[in-house]
Amino acid sequence: MARKTGSHSEITGPRIRAAALRLFARQGYAAVSMRQIAAEVGVQAGALYLYTPDKQSLLADLMVTHMKDLLAAHASLPALSDPAARLDQFARFHIRHHIDRPDAVFIAYMELRNLEPANFAAVEALRRRYEDALESILRDGRDAGQFAVPDTKLATLALIAMLTGVTNWYREGGRLSRAEVESIYADMALNAVRRV
Repeated sequence: MARKTGSHSEITGPRIRAAALRLFARQGYAAVSMRQIAAEVGVQAGALYLYTPDKQSLLADLMVTHMKDLLAAHASLPALSDPAARLDQFARFHIRHHIDRPDAVFIAYMELRNLEPANFAAVEALRRRYEDALESILRDGRDAGQFAVPDTKLATLALIAMLTGVTNWYREGGRLSRAEVESIYADMALNAVRRV
């Protein structure tokens, strides 16, 4: 099928991804059809296949892209040596990065169950790299005597769950500013592991 006049891959491709992201987050991956995505974008269903082989590939691409963007942004942070400063930086970064991406975050966690095994493995490997960055901070803090963390893996998963939870309730213009939320969450993360 030929593209519509005026259709441009650099415009249509991102629109398809944005529509799929919104629909998957709102209705769930299993409930969304390629026809619904096409209707949301304003193209014929067959046109989607110029941009993605199938719905599973589209879901995997959204999740892999989210994780790669997260890892790249995290890698660009300034290197710090003090574990407490690194944990503060990680918590603030996590809040800042995720607060504007609630749909991507929701899909990254809730739609893992719908990934085929190879796609699941790819996403899981990227998630593990991000978790390992936090676990390394916790291990270094424990080894330096700053943190009391009997199980660094469990603490990693608990902190990420706490930090990610902000996307469920935060609304722009609410009682707390972004900076206040970031600061409170960073303090809670430090207090959760700090040796007393």
